Amino acid sequence: MLPPKITARLKRTLPVRGPQAPTLSELMRWYCLNTNTHGCRRIVVSRGRLRRLLWILLTLSAVALILWQCAELLMNYYSASVSVTVQFQKLPFPAVTICNINPYKYSAMKEYLSELDKETKKALETFYGFSEGKSKVRRSVDDWNSTGSDFFQQIPLLKVEDLSRTATDLRTGQKRRVEGSVFHKDSSIVNSADSNDIIGFQLCDANNSSECALYTFSSGVNAIQEWYKLHYMNIMAQIPLETKEKLSYSADDLILTCFFDGLSCDKRHFTRFHHPLHGNCYTFNSGENGTILSTSTGGSEYGLHVVLYIDEADYNPFLVTSSGAKIMIHDQNEYPFIEDIGTEIETAAVTSIGMHFTRSRKLSKPYSDCTETGADIPVENLYNKSYSLQICLHSCFQKAMVESCGCAQYAQPLPPGAEYCNYKKYPNWMYCYYRLHEKFVKEQLGCQQICKDACSFKEWALTTSIAQWPSIVSEDWMLRVLSWDKGQKLNKKLNKTDLANLMVFYKDLNERFISENPANTLVILLSNFGGQLGLWMSCSVVCVIEIVEVFFIDSLSIVLRRQWQKAKKWWSHRQQGGSGRAAQASDVERQGHDNPVCIDEDLPTFTTALRLPLPQDSPLPRTPPPNYSTLRLETAFTEQLPDTLELVIPKESSERA
Repeated sequence: MLPPKITARLKRTLPVRGPQAPTLSELMRWYCLNTNTHGCRRIVVSRGRLRRLLWILLTLSAVALILWQCAELLMNYYSASVSVTVQFQKLPFPAVTICNINPYKYSAMKEYLSELDKETKKALETFYGFSEGKSKVRRSVDDWNSTGSDFFQQIPLLKVEDLSRTATDLRTGQKRRVEGSVFHKDSSIVNSADSNDIIGFQLCDANNSSECALYTFSSGVNAIQEWYKLHYMNIMAQIPLETKEKLSYSADDLILTCFFDGLSCDKRHFTRFHHPLHGNCYTFNSGENGTILSTSTGGSEYGLHVVLYIDEADYNPFLVTSSGAKIMIHDQNEYPFIEDIGTEIETAAVTSIGMHFTRSRKLSKPYSDCTETGADIPVENLYNKSYSLQICLHSCFQKAMVESCGCAQYAQPLPPGAEYCNYKKYPNWMYCYYRLHEKFVKEQLGCQQICKDACSFKEWALTTSIAQWPSIVSEDWMLRVLSWDKGQKLNKKLNKTDLANLMVFYKDLNERFISENPANTLVILLSNFGGQLGLWMSCSVVCVIEIVEVFFIDSLSIVLRRQWQKAKKWWSHRQQGGSGRAAQASDVERQGHDNPVCIDEDLPTFTTALRLPLPQDSPLPRTPPPNYSTLRLETAFTEQLPDTLELVIPKESSERA
């Protein structure tokens, strides 16, 4: 172990290389000579400018390619792309909800709708001269005024000429200036009035009569029907639910025959629920009893086969203008929005619906803006079913309706503590509803921004075909047998327009499962980085760590070290009062060899000792005398060889020398 003074002198004298090099140029040279990346080493060790230039170009090109490929990998990683997986497997049978297009029996509803129907007939007589069983004679205004009309006082019907601001009240016959906004709803139905006459109705704010909106229709059919529906919903909102269920169709009334998978079924396989717009609806295979049916095979011979009794003669003539039934195929946990996406079934025809089932699952954030269960959506689910986008939108609108208008819209479920709107208790609800619905359609209510798609959903792709049923040759006996099954007399057989034949089946029993998987994960990203580094620079993880150590840690250490030395010199110069007597650093010190941070304990080698700088004021060192004891040879010879005999030098000769 050398004395501390000698060790300190060696530290100041020996050049320092490696990670503790005092300058960046020495550090970079040391790195290029010792790194595993061959390009950097070849730049230093290559002889000749051309060869060195080629290696510089090759190394820079490889670095540029790495940066480009890594940038592509990062962009691809953060693009949140997905891959799609498709699988096929067998599946159970879905739920099938069936509703009559006419929600309530007209014969049972007459006592509630008699006044409204009378006023509607009067309006038809006045507008178009229409009268049942009579000639086409227009009703006079005086005859109308003598009877009085609460319905037209609440929502007056108007005739607007050429979309001008002047309208004629069809109840009083007076012309008046229409104030407020005008909303024109086009129709594909041919206008039954004069082309210059437009029928509509006006809604005004009960608290401010100057706030009004005129809703016009190019067809009188649409105008009368929309006006009728407003009063109809107002009446139905005041009838208790138990009463409405009795006024609608029972399972025995609607379902005439039923078969599933070749076996007979009955009303016990159907679950009733009451829909505000379609009355009593019935769901086959609802799963409420904990059992979900499955079909044994695909094809039209299997699946669900029902014959529905429509009873067209008991339809409300002003509420619905078509006959038949509506069905919807959905999951057992899904609410059937039959008024939005239901499929209509014709009467006097057999409707065959073939199904293909698809189950999809999307990834949530950051890959898509979907929700798993809807728990993160600030909208209360009013339907008691699994979350869907439609449930969220309808619930959001109903919530806004209660907050803005003070009551709930009739076509949607009631929120807790609310009641349905009627203009006896809430005279302003119609104007408020139309204004709110206008904002909802224009996406100004905020519901479309709040509600999100569900990440998991099921979908049935339907293929529909229709054929005439029953045929002309089989119509007579089939209707008689069905009449007998219905319990009617043989002399009063059913009409084929009262019947609808429905077949729902799987085309095949394969389920298509579509799922999203991340196309780029952290493992794939690291693998791609490693592949690019290994391909272009034969670099491994250890090499990357080495680069980080040299170019970041050591380089920063050198910069900080030099700044610290400058600060020390500045402080020392300031302590000396700026006398200029500050010691001039030697060439070795300017290179930083005396830095105390360098605490390398390794002794200098013979080669490095030969490069030791000598002090200027000391004599040149001489070669030390040899250690003669080391020159003594040990031999295995027993006798001394002749050529190795020592020469005897006379004493006199030696003294002369």
